[in-house]
Amino acid sequence: MISTILITVPLLGVLALIFMFIKSAGVSKLDPGNELMQRIGKNIADGAMAFLKAEYKVLAIFVAVVAAILAFTADPATSSVMIAVAFVLGAICSALAGFIGMNVATKANIRTTQAARTSLGKALGVAFDGGAVMGLGVVGLGLLGLGTLFLLFKGQFAGDIMITDATSAIAAKAAMLKVITIITGFSFGASSIALFARVGGGIYTKAADVGADLVGKVEAGIPEDHPLNPATIADNVGDNVGDVAGMGADLFESYVGSIIGTMVIGAAFMTMPAFYNTDLNGLNGVLLPLVVAGIGIIASIIGTFFVRVKEGGDPQKALNLGELVAAVIMLVATFFAVTILMPDSWTAINSNGVETTYTSMGIFYAILLGLVAGLGIGYITEFYTGTGSKPVQGIVDQSLTGAATNLIAGLAVGMRSTAIPILILCTAIIGSYYFAGLYGIGIAAVGMLANTGIQLAIDAYGPICDNAGGIAEMAGLPKEVRERTDQLDAVGNTTAAIGKGFAIGSAALTALVLFAAFMQTANLTTIDVANPYVMAGLFLGAMLPFLFSAFSMEAVGRAANDMIQEVRRQFKEIPELKAALEVMRREGHDTEKYNAADLATYNAADGKADYEKCVQISTEASIREMVMPGLIAVLAPVVVGFAPRLFGADPVMGAQMLGGLLAGVTSAGVMMAIFQSNAGGAWDNAKKMFEEGASVQGTIYHKGSEPHKAAVVGDTVGDPFKDTSGPSLNILLKLMAVVSLVIAPFLV
Repeated sequence: MISTILITVPLLGVLALIFMFIKSAGVSKLDPGNELMQRIGKNIADGAMAFLKAEYKVLAIFVAVVAAILAFTADPATSSVMIAVAFVLGAICSALAGFIGMNVATKANIRTTQAARTSLGKALGVAFDGGAVMGLGVVGLGLLGLGTLFLLFKGQFAGDIMITDATSAIAAKAAMLKVITIITGFSFGASSIALFARVGGGIYTKAADVGADLVGKVEAGIPEDHPLNPATIADNVGDNVGDVAGMGADLFESYVGSIIGTMVIGAAFMTMPAFYNTDLNGLNGVLLPLVVAGIGIIASIIGTFFVRVKEGGDPQKALNLGELVAAVIMLVATFFAVTILMPDSWTAINSNGVETTYTSMGIFYAILLGLVAGLGIGYITEFYTGTGSKPVQGIVDQSLTGAATNLIAGLAVGMRSTAIPILILCTAIIGSYYFAGLYGIGIAAVGMLANTGIQLAIDAYGPICDNAGGIAEMAGLPKEVRERTDQLDAVGNTTAAIGKGFAIGSAALTALVLFAAFMQTANLTTIDVANPYVMAGLFLGAMLPFLFSAFSMEAVGRAANDMIQEVRRQFKEIPELKAALEVMRREGHDTEKYNAADLATYNAADGKADYEKCVQISTEASIREMVMPGLIAVLAPVVVGFAPRLFGADPVMGAQMLGGLLAGVTSAGVMMAIFQSNAGGAWDNAKKMFEEGASVQGTIYHKGSEPHKAAVVGDTVGDPFKDTSGPSLNILLKLMAVVSLVIAPFLV
């Protein structure tokens, strides 16, 4: 039975990749539209790939250096030089997932626009298929990498030790922990790439977005997607590098990290008599997260077939149906997997010597709690950020008196929005622990992330639709095309909000799982908060999300300033752009009403904007600015873990202090991530409400009104909140926990 599972798990990863390639080929075969659309699409694709190429060149150096350090410092007793191989493979898989997602997203955008010329349903299908490539690529590469490494390293380092008594159980557990410790390198590599992808992509997209908004919308009075806006291509590229490649790397890392953390905790079952004589030879708890992840792949693939909508239908219902079908299939199949793989009941002794009896049904309930918690946090996030919701309407109302009151209202919404998600998380943590101990928390995180394939497909669908709307605007397509893409994009805003909430919830549980795995590896049963080293670590950890956010925000500010200056320069120094803007200010945006002279002036500006320069500015700024935040995440656990030794303290104090650091960064980081993501999302949709015509005290205000200008300022402040520092905090928590898990054997 063990061999069957070990072979089936990576094969399910291969299945996801095969389905991904089928979807990708299907998207590529579709009509890419007219020559102008193809030119715009090529500009976006070239800009996206230029960013990835520049980013990966820098990251290749980082990966090589860290791999060498891991190989050199590996302790043969608890690890192996193969941890460096696992690290490199994790980094490659994470980078490859981002590349695949980016590649198909930049193909799907123009094809979604072309499909929208004839049908809303066809456009939804194209956009979702593009997102599905990203989702299935992430889970396929994750499970294939993990499954293959576990299969290889188990045979090399754990052998075929049969558990028959306590002595053989202890030996088998030590060997298995060595295998899993080596595999943590895979998660470390994935986390490293994910952080840089998130931070770098976030800086890129917000530098372009701020330039397109402030200079294009506010100063020049033209839409951000207008072809005369020099930052518009960079802005559309940013949607891909931030919300496709960045989100993909984020959830890839969560997916892998939750599985590995749960495997570490599950190794404890190997010394319990109830697991000695089972068909899985004590590996029940180690193999279950891999099996649940494999079930999630099958469920996600089946769920994709239910995402269909007819003309005039509701795209949101179609997406919800696909996700619901996948969730039901996953839960039913997981029920049977849990009851087959786990004993009916077993007894564990906690750190206080108290015996507790757990059951296989308890593990299933923990998985159910994780799935429900993820969905719950996502939908609460949508409530606080959705167009027309009470919190967003409150920001709209406050915009009437200017930017200051708009900002105050948005900050309040972001702060208030932390309460219910944290209550949901606390319920999931306590409930899953009640049902299955620490292992319950881990398997709850796996349950939350098992359907990442379809969850990420729905999330990546959003930026594809956003790009499609921009292409429709730049290509001058009929209004009904933009109306269809806007309808899809409005749903995409909701799925993006739910996706960000889901990412935060999964990051919190994954970080907690890795924290528990760190304690087990470092032989810590408790962490004494009264210990001065622990208290110092707690404060340091709580401070890091603020410092990290500050670096991210300042980086966006500097990059955005460069972009603003460049867009202003082009409007001032390129005669054709300057003349066309004068015509638009005088005659409005409807070119069909221009006289011959004005139309000639307007058409003369076509192609004169230097898009490549703006893309270059965003790329260089993001690569330059992503280094410092990344170093904080990697070096902080190492410094704190070994610092007590400099003061002559017992080396165990290093593990205790590092535990305090992880507790602080997790608690403060989750709060900051929710606050920033939701405040930014609420500001964004408040601005969108004005662009569609928002009612304030009985008066309708439109684009260009003073309240709208106040909302644009709020959205500009919120952009780096929701797309740079907020999402990047998810990875900060997990990366620090993974680094701590990797260095744990050296602290005891």
